[in-house]
Amino acid sequence: MSSALDRLKKLTSKISSYETARKENLSILKDLYHETGIDKKVDNFESLFEFKAINLSGASLLSENLGEIKEGKYLQVLAIGYDKNASVKSKNISLAYYGRVEGVQSTLKDKVVEFIIRYRFEKSFMTLEHYHEMLSNFNTTKDA
Repeated sequence: MSSALDRLKKLTSKISSYETARKENLSILKDLYHETGIDKKVDNFESLFEFKAINLSGASLLSENLGEIKEGKYLQVLAIGYDKNASVKSKNISLAYYGRVEGVQSTLKDKVVEFIIRYRFEKSFMTLEHYHEMLSNFNTTKDA
């Protein structure tokens, strides 16, 4: 009985930790939305999450070399929009253009990289919630 209770406490703690991290992430993401100038192209913060994805050119988003610039490239935030009624379903949309990456201030570049990572973090929660809701359509349960 005690081990079941311990597992429940660990799980509750982990879920609480994720929700706290998510709430803090959203708050910082909103600030970065303004600081990076993306608010000039996307009027409403919540509209960001209508995009399928948001990508970055000009700097790395890989964990091994996060934020490392790609010389000769342009720093630009690109969103992938989707219109199921259009003949071409998806299209790239520029959300922010900063010029040659070598000329962009390091602090701004870092904020842009952080914005993308924080956006993806929140988007992953939204995707998880979406699929969790979809699973509720199935009556299959497995007894432990």
